[in-house]
Amino acid sequence: MATEGNLKAPTRHAIDWKNPDYYNEDKVLHEMERIFDICHGCRRCVSLCGSFPTLFDLVDESKTGEVDGVDKKDYWKVVDQCYMCDLCYLTKCPYVPPHEFNLDFPHTMLQAKAIKFKKGEVGAAEKFLASTDTHGKFAGIPIVVQAVNAVNKTKPARALMEKVMGVDKDAWLPELATQKFRSGALESPPHAIKDGVKTPGKVVIYSTCYVNYNEPGIGHDLLKVLDHNEVPYVLVDKEQCCGMPKLELGDLEGVNKSKEANIPVLARYAKDGYAILSAVPSCTLMFKQEIPLMYPDDADVQLVKAHMWDPFEYLMARKRDGFLKMEFPVPLGKISYQIPCHGRVQNIGKKTEEMLKMVPGTSVHTFERCSGHAGTFGVKLPYHQQAMKIGKPLFKAMANHKDGGLPDVISSDCPLGGHHIAQGFEVNHLGAPPQKHPLTLIRTAYGLK
Repeated sequence: MATEGNLKAPTRHAIDWKNPDYYNEDKVLHEMERIFDICHGCRRCVSLCGSFPTLFDLVDESKTGEVDGVDKKDYWKVVDQCYMCDLCYLTKCPYVPPHEFNLDFPHTMLQAKAIKFKKGEVGAAEKFLASTDTHGKFAGIPIVVQAVNAVNKTKPARALMEKVMGVDKDAWLPELATQKFRSGALESPPHAIKDGVKTPGKVVIYSTCYVNYNEPGIGHDLLKVLDHNEVPYVLVDKEQCCGMPKLELGDLEGVNKSKEANIPVLARYAKDGYAILSAVPSCTLMFKQEIPLMYPDDADVQLVKAHMWDPFEYLMARKRDGFLKMEFPVPLGKISYQIPCHGRVQNIGKKTEEMLKMVPGTSVHTFERCSGHAGTFGVKLPYHQQAMKIGKPLFKAMANHKDGGLPDVISSDCPLGGHHIAQGFEVNHLGAPPQKHPLTLIRTAYGLK
């Protein structure tokens, strides 16, 4: 039933995770039954992820053909398929608040995941995969890094990881960096601070686990682009994982530990007038949405939210304020570019696409479909092949550039998603264009070494 509510912008309720009633399994199962019944009648989200086809198959195969015919024990099959992309809420569902149906599918799945975690039903291997700061400690250690990276490429090691850790032997895994980003990044050269109308004229970099431990080049490319545009920058003096991998498991106490470590530090920079930049969309989203919803009354959390920027959101705001350099001497050719899910749900528009299109001799073909990687979901044994299946329509579409043939390069703001797409090209024999992060492309376009 359509009401005035669904014509308004979606709103989000706070996550009441500190309330003991939040972990009441009977109430959550009752709420899942309610929303599953609405989803069953709508089916608009069937193509987004595995949760909805799983739900609809359960309903269609039940004795009644309705949600009341599904065994509540099978609800957990739907929960396990949700990887918290948030697309159903912010791009598909017509029944989100303030609609009277008050449907929040991803945060109901989060609540169910939190109950599952609290009951001890999440294994040690999954917990380890979500502990990015733990396995990232090996990065930057001479000999150890090379040994770990070499071993992880061997078939026996991958078979053992599959058996012990549940990591699919065919899934792409990132290498550890020989030098951490935070160890190799230099201080910003002196620049006059140019405050914009809306954008702070100085930046602090929250490097993220992935950039720090696995692909520091992305962080260095960001610093080069900022330096070229005379934006003073510093690195956050200390940081931990944003907490997104813990959130995906329902480990809300783990998220709380990350919040307690990061927010006091980041709030200090926000109070000093810095824009906070994070080059991984999932990390940016944690500080823009999930942590603020978990702590709606924490002033420092809300301050950090207001000062957290996607890099291209920031750069395009600097353009509007007249401070972005517009000379790009190096063309980039044909780019097939994917906007990752956690970038789309930030509601910032297509800022990366806007900047890439500013480069002469460049043709950008943009795709908004999910790659299927979804953090640790895409590497786990039960889900890797499914992740490749979810991404297959995207892989095939990206292989056909609007200007004809294969693109010269494939790109995504999500580094993990980008590599997953590249693997999808390989597995489906679609060609082998290089995969590069958009920040790397912009650094190249500026002619920076």
